Amino acid sequence: MGRLFVITLEGNLYSCKYCKTHFALSDDIISKSFHCKYGSAYLFNKVVNVTVGDKEDRVMMTGIHTVVDVFCVGCGSLVGWKYVRLFFLRTDVLNDQMHLPLIYFS
Repeated sequence: MGRLFVITLEGNLYSCKYCKTHFALSDDIISKSFHCKYGSAYLFNKVVNVTVGDKEDRVMMTGIHTVVDVFCVGCGSLVGWKYVRLFFLRTDVLNDQMHLPLIYFS
């Protein structure tokens, strides 16, 4: 697998609930008004220490969107998803943004 390089963040941050790997700073939050099947979710502009899965079309509350699942590089747990393509009018707003449910944060 190779050596794992993890970026350490400083300040008010969000991290993995299971292994404490840092994901994002609170300054990178775009919106707190999202919801997912686990409850509340935040939309981030920038996230570190994650890998992404395969693209898939997923039925969500706002329609069908192309997304990839986002996984923690430290422990491999599912921490959210990334919008790849949205199928509604304002696609420029959310394309390539990370969407991480609060349930995985500590």
